[in-house]
Amino acid sequence: MSDELILEIVTPEKMAFTGSVEEVTIPGTEGEFGVLRGHEAFLTSVDIGELNFTKDGKKTYYAINTGFAEVTAEKVTVLIETAERSDGIDKDRAQRAKEKAESSLAQMAKENSEYERINLALIRAVTRIRVAEK
Repeated sequence: MSDELILEIVTPEKMAFTGSVEEVTIPGTEGEFGVLRGHEAFLTSVDIGELNFTKDGKKTYYAINTGFAEVTAEKVTVLIETAERSDGIDKDRAQRAKEKAESSLAQMAKENSEYERINLALIRAVTRIRVAEK
C-alpha cells in the first residue's frame, strides 16, 4: 500500500485539483463519506454539496455539483459537473442566485414542471454561499 492518497477532482472543463491529500470528505447521494488511504474500493454517486480535503494539515473546501466518485486504496477520482474552490466563489453572485430562486419558488406550485430545477438552483446557491464563508 502506498503512503499517500491521490485526489483528482475533474469537471468537463478542467482538472479542478490533483494532488496528494491526507483525507477527503465527499457528499455522496447516500450521505457524506470520508476517505483515508487504504480505503476499501467502491464507486458511488455524488450529490450537490461541500467537498473538503486535508493537505499538510490544512483544509480546502469546494462547492460541487452532482457526479460520481471512484475510490481505491490509493486514489479518489471525483467526476462532477462543477467544482468551485471556496476562495474562488463570487459570494454576491451566489446570493443573487439564491434570492432569485427563492422568489421564483415562492410564486410557483410544487406541481410546476420547473419547480425541481429551480429548487436545485437554490440548493447550489446555498451551498456556494456556505462554502465561500470557509
